[in-house]
Amino acid sequence: MMNIELWIPFILASTLILIIPGPTIILVISQAVSHGRWSVLPLVTGVVMGDFTAMTLSFLGLGAVLSTSAVIFGIFKWFGALYLMYLGIKLWTSSPETNAIQNTVKEASAKSLLKNSFVVTALNPKSIAFFVAFLPQFLDPTQAVASQFALLGGTFLFLGGINAALYAIFAGQLNEHMKKRKIRVWFNRCGGSALVGAGIVTAGIKQTL
Repeated sequence: MMNIELWIPFILASTLILIIPGPTIILVISQAVSHGRWSVLPLVTGVVMGDFTAMTLSFLGLGAVLSTSAVIFGIFKWFGALYLMYLGIKLWTSSPETNAIQNTVKEASAKSLLKNSFVVTALNPKSIAFFVAFLPQFLDPTQAVASQFALLGGTFLFLGGINAALYAIFAGQLNEHMKKRKIRVWFNRCGGSALVGAGIVTAGIKQTL
């Protein structure tokens, strides 16, 4: 059984960490504002899958490698940064579709949104190294490690999904109130700028873990 005195602080610490917007949340907000409430499910699914992948890679040892290898850390960092910038430029230059066109491309867009949120979340080197440094602090050495990792990991995934969903729902509501095309273009450019900015910030992160 998980020590409740460790689990509760883990929930509080995870919540505080998650609510601070990072590259993933900036992506979620930008895409939800652009596509509306229907985009919440694929975006959140991608985030949860990405966190699960990052967590799994950490447990398999990649987090420790990223903490010690500047080259590998740099590869992950620059891939994530350039991908964010690419998405930002793509959103900046995109043209808001009419509702009729949107209905015909939702399925394809849903796959794209899921892929984008997954890639940005899963390949963030800070996220992968973070799980190595963060989760072990809340383990009880007198209890079975595997079951504790499963509970802590599941808790983090649940909280991360709820956090992303709340941001996406709020951003999606904004889309429903944007009727004029000029306003949609302006929001797309703001979201695109935010993604490019997130890419620049990601490119500047240092190997501290």
